[in-house]
Amino acid sequence: MIPLPEVFHQIPLAHRALHDKAEGRPENSRAAIRAAMDAGYGIEIDLQLSNDGQAMVFHDYDLSRLTGLKGKVRDRSAEDLGQITLSGGNEGIPTLAEVLELVAGQVPLLIELKDQHGAMGETDGALEQAVARDLAGYEGPVAVMSFNPHSVAQLSDLSPDTARGLVTQAYSLKDEPLLSPKTRRRLRDIVDYDRCKASFISHRWSDLARPRVAELKAAGASVLCWTIRSPIEEAKAREVADNVTFEKYLAQYPA
Repeated sequence: MIPLPEVFHQIPLAHRALHDKAEGRPENSRAAIRAAMDAGYGIEIDLQLSNDGQAMVFHDYDLSRLTGLKGKVRDRSAEDLGQITLSGGNEGIPTLAEVLELVAGQVPLLIELKDQHGAMGETDGALEQAVARDLAGYEGPVAVMSFNPHSVAQLSDLSPDTARGLVTQAYSLKDEPLLSPKTRRRLRDIVDYDRCKASFISHRWSDLARPRVAELKAAGASVLCWTIRSPIEEAKAREVADNVTFEKYLAQYPA
C-alpha cells in the first residue's frame, strides 16, 4: 500500500482541471490544466482508451457531448483523437503522456481510469497497461483511481509505486440502474479496498456520512470527495473529507 502523498490533503483538486467553456477552457483540456496550475490548484483528470492502446484524457465513452462528433473514443486512434477539437476550445484531445509532460510534477495530479466495459467487471488490462507505461519515471505527486476495483487491483501490479484509490458512492438504483444489485452492494460496501492495496477513497460528497467511510478513515485511509460546486458544500464536506474535488467556483485552501 502506497500512501497518498500529503500534498493531496493540502491543495484542492480542480475537477477535470479548471474548466470553463465560456472562457475557452473545456473540461480535461490543456487550457484547463494550465489554468489550474496558474491558480495553484491540483488537478483531477479522466482517462479513456484509444483503439491503438493510448491513454486519452477524456471523460465520456462517446465523443458527442464534448466534441459534437459521433462515435466512441475507443474506435479512433490517438492521432485522430488529437486532431478533434474540444467544443469551446481550440485544442485537440490530449494523451496522458502529453498531460504528464505539461504538469511535470508542478501540482498534484489525480488520475481516474474510466470503467471500460460498463459493468464494473474484470478488465482486459489495456488501459491499465497504458497508464503504467506513461507513469513510469514520472516525478511528482500523482495518484490513480477508478470506480472499478478490478482496474485498481491491476494497477497494484502494473504500477506498484503509485498511490491507488477507489472512487466510491452510495450506488443507488437511481444512479446506477445498469448494475446488478449484487454489484451495487459490493461496490457500496467498498469490500475491495484491501485487495486493491488502496490508500484512499474519493467518495461522493453527499454520502460522506456513510459508516463505511468513517471506518476506512479510522483505519488510516485518506478521504477525498467529489464533486463540490459551492463554498457551502465545501464546508460541509470538509467535516469528513481530507480534501475536495471542485468545479464551477474556486475552492478555498484549508486553514
